[in-house]
Amino acid sequence: MVRINGENLDVSGKSVAEYLNLTGYDLMRVAVELNGNIVPKARYADIVFKDGDSVEIVRFVGGG
Repeated sequence: MVRINGENLDVSGKSVAEYLNLTGYDLMRVAVELNGNIVPKARYADIVFKDGDSVEIVRFVGGG
């Protein structure tokens, strides 16, 4: 299981990019932190979730 934004999910083996696409996140408007480290957007397809990972995904929202 992978803990994403406080929820345990069975996404081990999926890349960051796969998960973001499956869940409808806009890749250009999010930041991903994996086990306390920011994941560069260029690495989203290369980084694969493993059991025990802790992930925070922050969505950027415009406003005024």
